[in-house]
Amino acid sequence: MLSSLLITRYSKFQLVIAAIALFFTAQASMAGDAARGEVIVDTCKGCHAVEGYQNVYPTYHVPRVAGQSAAYLASALTLYRDGNRDHSTMTAQAGSLSDQDIQDLAAYLAASGPQLDATQEAQGEAPAAAVVCSACHGAAGITPIPGNPNLAGQHIDYLEQAAQQYKAGERRGPNAIAMQAQMNAISDEDLQAVLLFYSQQDGVTSLPFKRF
Repeated sequence: MLSSLLITRYSKFQLVIAAIALFFTAQASMAGDAARGEVIVDTCKGCHAVEGYQNVYPTYHVPRVAGQSAAYLASALTLYRDGNRDHSTMTAQAGSLSDQDIQDLAAYLAASGPQLDATQEAQGEAPAAAVVCSACHGAAGITPIPGNPNLAGQHIDYLEQAAQQYKAGERRGPNAIAMQAQMNAISDEDLQAVLLFYSQQDGVTSLPFKRF
């Protein structure tokens, strides 16, 4: 019964998924320069290159961004810069960035971690509830859709924080409505199992920290 219900929900989201993919394909027309991104990335490293660094309140690990989807990173930075996603530090950091700066940073961040493949096989058996997540985020948490985040390897408490924000309608973005519907259609127990599964996959990492 659960499998049939999840598959039905999975089918209903295909048009939404296609629309999101089209949006980010259009956004990707401005190419990012990873070499220039490396020059301007230093202020990001104070948090994102320190493994275990935590946001103070609410308390959760800052996300791993190395190897993340470039299109997703560009979208998130734009949301923070324009005040459409709430985080005072990120809004301040992104506030002075031009559109090209954002694309360059996103290109560098994506290239600075493992180069992830959406066809990567998952380690272990995915929870049944993960079927509704896999279309957007991949069977092993590596997205096949430009603009969606890779979940593989991400800190579980960061995933939990984002999921709760979506569930409460507090996290904005081009996929916020679909995410809120998904979060409210899954039990807390199933959601926890799915997030734990993705966090345990090989995926995104902290930024490399170079000392000069």
